[in-house]
Amino acid sequence: MKRFAVAAGFAAALMSATAVPAVELEVTHWWTSAGEAASIAEFARIFEEETGNTWVDSALAGSGTGANPVIISRILGGNPMGATQMNTGRDAEELIQAGLMRDLTDIAEEMNIRDFYVDESLLEPCTYEGRIYCFPINIHSWDWLWLSTAAYEKIGQPVPTDWNEYVDSWPALEEAGILPFGLASGWPISGVPGVLIAGIGGTDLIIAINRDKSVEAVRSDKFREVAEALDDLRSVISPEMQVPSFGDVGNQLLAGEAAGNIHGDWLQGDLQIAGGVPGEDYECLPALGLNDMLTGGGDSFYFPVLPEGTDPAVIEAQTQLARILLSPEAQLAFNLKKGSMPIRTDIDLSQANACMQKALVLLDNGLLPSGDFALSSDTQQQLQDLSIEFINDDNISVDAYIDRYASIIESAD
Repeated sequence: MKRFAVAAGFAAALMSATAVPAVELEVTHWWTSAGEAASIAEFARIFEEETGNTWVDSALAGSGTGANPVIISRILGGNPMGATQMNTGRDAEELIQAGLMRDLTDIAEEMNIRDFYVDESLLEPCTYEGRIYCFPINIHSWDWLWLSTAAYEKIGQPVPTDWNEYVDSWPALEEAGILPFGLASGWPISGVPGVLIAGIGGTDLIIAINRDKSVEAVRSDKFREVAEALDDLRSVISPEMQVPSFGDVGNQLLAGEAAGNIHGDWLQGDLQIAGGVPGEDYECLPALGLNDMLTGGGDSFYFPVLPEGTDPAVIEAQTQLARILLSPEAQLAFNLKKGSMPIRTDIDLSQANACMQKALVLLDNGLLPSGDFALSSDTQQQLQDLSIEFINDDNISVDAYIDRYASIIESAD
C-alpha cells in the first residue's frame, strides 16, 4: 500500500500529439444526484477544454441496478457508447471476455499507472489474461455511518462515536420524534449488511464471506450478531418512513429530522452541495467507528470496442478521455466533489474535507473486499432483494434471513 504524497502542483494531462477533427463522444453513467452530477461535470469540462471535443452526457437513472442492464444491452446489441462508467468489480467481466471492451494496456503502460495507483488490487477486475480493460478512477466505500449534529443537539446528547453508542441513543431520538435511521427506498439498503459485517463482524468475517464465499462464516455466531443488528435496525424503519433518494436522506440529516444513516461516501458529495460541513452539521464514522479498515470498490471507466467503420477521430477521443480521467487535474477536481478517494498517490489533498481525511488514514491499512468487487452482478442482486425484503417484512425471522443469505453465498461464483 502506497501513501499519498503531497505535490506542489499538477502534472499536465497526457494528450495525443495527433491532430484530429473535433468529434462527439457519448458517455454513459448513473450519476444523477446533485453531488454526482457536479462531479461528473468536472470530467466533462476538462475533456472538452483539453481536446476540443464534445462530451455527450447520457445519464441513466436507477444507479447500477437500473443502468447496468441498459449499458450491457447496448453493447451486446451493437450500439455501444464511446465510454461508460460502471462499478469497479465484476459487472463487466463477461463483456471483457467476449472482446467487447477496448484493451487499454498500451495506454496504461504509456502512463505508468502502476507507479501512482494507491492500491493495485483495484486493477484486478479490470485485468483479463494479463491485459487491462478498464481504469478505476476513484475509491469508494460503503462503510460510513453518517450522524446529524442537529438531531443530537435536539435531544441534548453528544454525537455518538461508534455504532454501539448510536444504537443506545435510539430511544431518546424516538421520544423526541426524530427518525433514528433515515433510509431511501430501493437499492440504498443493499450496502447496509456489508457495512455491518465489516464493522460488527470484523475483518475476518467480511473476507470469509465476500472473498472466500464461506457458508460456514454466514452460519457463525459472528454473522448472527450482524443479522440481529440488522433486525434491530429494521425495528426503527418502516416502509412509509422511506424517502425517494439518498440525497433526500442527506437533507433529513442536515435538518435534524433523521439522526443517522449508513451509506457510501458519495453521500458527502450531496451533503456538500446542500451546504453541509463535516464536524459542524454532520459527523462521519468510517467502519461504524469499530474497525480500522474499509471495504473498497468504486467506479471504473470502460471503453467499448466501436463498430467497424467508426471515425478514427472518435477512437482517438476515447484514448484522450482515458488519459484525462487519470490525470492529476481531473482526479483532484472529480474526487473532491464526489466524496471519493483519488486513485493517485501524487496529488495535493490538502483541500480534502474531514471525512476524506479520515478515509485516507485508514487507506494505509489496505482495503477489504467489497461485494461489488468480489461478487457477481447476479449474486449482488439476490442479496439486495433479500435485504429489501427483510427490512420491509417483519415476518422474516433472523434465522430465515441467515438461511437465505447462506444459500445465496453457497451458490455464488
